[in-house]
Amino acid sequence: MSNIENKHNANLNRDLFAISLDPAGNTSLQAQLLEALRAIIVTSQNLTGARLPASRILAAELSISRTTVQVVYDQMISEGYLVTRRGSGTYVAHDITHLRSPTPQARPARPVLKPWQPFQTGLPDQSLLPYQTWARQLERAWRTPEPDLLMRPDPLGWYPLREAIADHLAAWRNLHCDPEQVFITSGAWEALEGIFCGLVGSGKTVAVEDPCWPKTHDILRVTGCKIHAVRIDAEGLDAGKIPDDVSAVIVTPSRHYPTGLNLPLSRRTALLDWAKRTGALVIEDDYDSEFRYRGQPLPSLSGLDGRANTIYLGSFSKLVSPALRIGYLVVPIHLLDQIRRHLGRVGPRASLIPQPALATFMQSGEFAIHLRRMRRTYARRQSHLLDALQPVSDLLDLQPDPSGMHLCLSLKPQLARRVSDQEICRRAKKIGLHVGALSDHCVLPDKMQGLLLGYAAFDEQALSEAADRFANLLRSV
Repeated sequence: MSNIENKHNANLNRDLFAISLDPAGNTSLQAQLLEALRAIIVTSQNLTGARLPASRILAAELSISRTTVQVVYDQMISEGYLVTRRGSGTYVAHDITHLRSPTPQARPARPVLKPWQPFQTGLPDQSLLPYQTWARQLERAWRTPEPDLLMRPDPLGWYPLREAIADHLAAWRNLHCDPEQVFITSGAWEALEGIFCGLVGSGKTVAVEDPCWPKTHDILRVTGCKIHAVRIDAEGLDAGKIPDDVSAVIVTPSRHYPTGLNLPLSRRTALLDWAKRTGALVIEDDYDSEFRYRGQPLPSLSGLDGRANTIYLGSFSKLVSPALRIGYLVVPIHLLDQIRRHLGRVGPRASLIPQPALATFMQSGEFAIHLRRMRRTYARRQSHLLDALQPVSDLLDLQPDPSGMHLCLSLKPQLARRVSDQEICRRAKKIGLHVGALSDHCVLPDKMQGLLLGYAAFDEQALSEAADRFANLLRSV
């Protein structure tokens, strides 16, 4: 049997087994099945020659008598829709054009997804994921699922995954917490939304770094919070610039987004002292701190705080895959009841399907091996990109970054006098390059100027080719 015939048979079985018959309906089951089968054949364009299931099989699937199915088949044969082949079965007739309704409008072609463009930021190289290992963990988890996986989902997430995250944070981030303090989310948006709605409260003022992740402002507006932007300086966020009436502050201390600055210990201590004095919450967004290329990953702000006033946000989007849609937050003990009540109201949003596999992936040690492999690869790619951009070192400040997945490059005066970062990005887009503008991340006046170039998701050859095109662009502006 050809692949086309197999496909036609599969399509027919799919449609037949989806038929819904109503024993209490105004018409008989026989009439309902006849109408449904006739409609399937008339409206479908790819069933010619398809073999129908045996009357016994279709009757069992539809929970009706075999006699009813056989009578319908005989009627369809007499009308010319079906034919029989001795010893082979019943098939959709080849020539039923005269029986068809007008040809329905063709379904639009499947849209073609565009590949990621260099230098898009925030993308991991998903080809580095050990897919065979990951598939094996998924298969093991759901081949014979644990009874708890089939019960009502815990709105806080799969407990073994919360245990694995707690172990990971203790080893990699010097953050020691109980699994009860870990909550699984579908990503940063849900985590921040839960904090603002469940803990901070609508109408409260939240301080944010300027520049910062643009969606932070969107989340705050959606949740009804007021925004107080604080321009960072050469050392990052200065707690002395945060008013005392602010209820919470969102900070990226290990690697400021998007500039890459590291908040020094004195600034961290000052921020924690401010939070203790005012009773405000510090929300630590630790989005890619595992990717540190020189020295050990810096201790988390939450670890220094002892989890008194700090909520820690993490995500697997950059560590495994954006498609996973799994993140987490770590909440101080005195806030557990509040966040539980909120999550109990809204229910779980993160899919349970990958959670047991991810837990096993982490507990087996494969996750740590994966992170180290990614870290080595990304460090090599960053160095390669900086070397490839050397021809425009008079236009850009090509400083290496000790961590992260993208470079934030300042415009030197010779280039800054001629063009803005946004204009460079617009021109780059026309030649197939996705360069970010630092000013797009700012809301305060006198916006900072710089270019964001992601390198993690692109191999050395792609980076070299993109760097050549980008250098030619900068020379031409």
